[in-house]
Amino acid sequence: MTESLTNASVLITGGTGSFGTAFINRLLDTNVKKITIFSRDEKKQDDMRTKYSDARLAYFIGDVRDPRSLDRIVPGHDYVFHAAALKQVPSNEFFPLEAVKTNILGTENIVNACVNSSVKSLVVLSTDKAVYPINAMGISKAMAEKVAIAEARRISSISSDFRITITRYGNVLGSRGSVIPLFINKIRRNQKLLITNPSMTRFLLPLESAIDLVIYALINGQNADILVRKSPSCTIETLALALMNILGHNVDTVNVGPRHSEKFHETLVSKEEMNVAHDLGDYYRIPADTRSLNYDTFYKPSSSFEKSEYTSSNTNVLNLADTISLLTASSHVRLLLDSENVSF
Repeated sequence: MTESLTNASVLITGGTGSFGTAFINRLLDTNVKKITIFSRDEKKQDDMRTKYSDARLAYFIGDVRDPRSLDRIVPGHDYVFHAAALKQVPSNEFFPLEAVKTNILGTENIVNACVNSSVKSLVVLSTDKAVYPINAMGISKAMAEKVAIAEARRISSISSDFRITITRYGNVLGSRGSVIPLFINKIRRNQKLLITNPSMTRFLLPLESAIDLVIYALINGQNADILVRKSPSCTIETLALALMNILGHNVDTVNVGPRHSEKFHETLVSKEEMNVAHDLGDYYRIPADTRSLNYDTFYKPSSSFEKSEYTSSNTNVLNLADTISLLTASSHVRLLLDSENVSF
């Protein structure tokens, strides 16, 4: 799947995060010519310099909020992967304008920088929380999707070769700031696990599968597409029991109720999207609505929405044994389990 990256120059915004680090490992196994890491975290960039010694890696300190820093670094790259975002639901609730600046305006800035340069393709990373959003993080990511799609629709009208695609997936197993490293630390320290609600469900996507989705979108996505990776899920209670089983140590759990604006179940594809989506096996493709505002031109009889949304409650909900298998099969989770000091 990575043949198109041969001799290509790649830029990753937010490249020091969990996705960026894993994506770098995948890219370094290809014949890619250059990988530029763009982020505002100098410590993590320095850690990467220490970890990797590959001459194809370059580092740039900057912020997607600042269009000038993007205008300096984006030109000269073939493909851009936009992973920079504020991702924590509770912190976005307390600082919603920061979510606007990074997730919405930052996306506008990277889109504009790509349009104004020779970039061939931009892949924007989104989240299940953008579907039927009820919190600031989800609303900001939903708007980021709309910003990208609107620009993709505009450039299609002028026959541009530049292409924008969006990827949407649920919780990535063991990603920084997620519940898995938090639970691992607490279990090892014999501390109580604070569980929002034992029956809550969450999608579970191995980091490797998230990378597969992004590469799939780069190669197969059409302009303004949203590509969704199908994922199993489990309840929060099952996840906690699975980690205790794997670590061989039981701790008490306390049900504390939902955090600020937290959903009971997550949705990856809305009912409205499911009725136009293409089922591609492991993926759903949601094509853009390419109609103009002149609706009379596109008049046709209305149709009912027959399909239901794709959620963490109606996907393949794993039992305890299957959850344990999924966790132990993930190389990223195994690294967390093997490490005495888990960063979360």
